[in-house]
Amino acid sequence: MTSPATTPSPVDDLSYEQARDELIRVVSVLEQGASTLEESLALWERGEALATRCEEWLIGAKARLDAARGAATAE
Repeated sequence: MTSPATTPSPVDDLSYEQARDELIRVVSVLEQGASTLEESLALWERGEALATRCEEWLIGAKARLDAARGAATAE
């Protein structure tokens, strides 16, 4: 049984910084070589989800900046 401390947080609940930091750790572990194919696949899938989460945050930030620029131009 996995303890709550070792259960990863749902990706959708992570801030940009949390997702980015975890993605860096996942890439590091993958580069070092996980012990089994199953572990490598699980890490890869988690990494893909984390990368998507980071991209969502960045797209949202860009949209907010574009909206702020548009509002400033309209004034």
